[in-house]
Amino acid sequence: MTNLPLSLSAEVRAALEAGLPVVALESTIITHGMPYPQNLEAARAVEAEIRAAGATPATIAVMGGQILVGLEDAALDALARTPDALKLSRADLAACIASGRTGATTVAATMICAELAGIEVFATGGIGGVHRGAELSFDISADLRELAHTRVTVVAAGAKAILDLPKTLEVLETLGVPVIAVGQDEFPAFWSRGSGLPAPLRMDSAAEIAAAHRMRERIGLPGGQLVANPVPAADEIPLAEIMPAVEVALAEAAAQGIAAKSVTPFLLDRIFALTEGRSLTANIALVRNNARLAAAIAIELASAKN
Repeated sequence: MTNLPLSLSAEVRAALEAGLPVVALESTIITHGMPYPQNLEAARAVEAEIRAAGATPATIAVMGGQILVGLEDAALDALARTPDALKLSRADLAACIASGRTGATTVAATMICAELAGIEVFATGGIGGVHRGAELSFDISADLRELAHTRVTVVAAGAKAILDLPKTLEVLETLGVPVIAVGQDEFPAFWSRGSGLPAPLRMDSAAEIAAAHRMRERIGLPGGQLVANPVPAADEIPLAEIMPAVEVALAEAAAQGIAAKSVTPFLLDRIFALTEGRSLTANIALVRNNARLAAAIAIELASAKN
């Protein structure tokens, strides 16, 4: 670790050295997922959820030529106010570190950094996946391959409903990624508890999920697990209500020629406007819910290790 451009906060370092549970958090949700100051408030609330559940949060970002694992309050505030932060995935993580620029980590980049730091569990909102029209654009998120490559259990509310969910599940199956729905047989669709698609696996407790993580490690399987944790029922926007807004936003993106990394932030911003803010309320609720489950999984993993 001493040869890596890796800087752990005092809180995260102490927890890892003591074998205590730690949960990684991405930072694109701060820079590209919500407006200021809601992004900063949400980031602090998610960290608070993890601490209240008995684990240590480790928000990850790239600043000053270092991978920061665990952001001090001033760094978190500065990141929330950085409108031009790079959106980092596997392809551009090293270049951002080398250039000394500020970058926010996607699911893929957060998984890489978490594994480097020795963190086994990561909470996010929703993973990226296969975009609509990918048979022509080949627009498929690097998150999917990272899940097959990097041994980190990722807790998300499924995949974002702006994606082609059937194709996303097909690619995950092809890559050998376990997709585990929590407490239900249906794959959740981010803002909505149901997608109409069956989940490949179902587990009902953090202990089961942690045991599966450890077993993959024992038998030498690479890659992580996708834990699909449905948004709380009180906060969901049913699929029939959210999809009209999604379709409008997709049509606008196509008409404006928006592509590549700009697609998801554009769509989320338009859906926020079209739902009069309901999508953001649901987004914050599901991230906090995922943080609580991730903390429970991290506690189980730490207990098994110790």
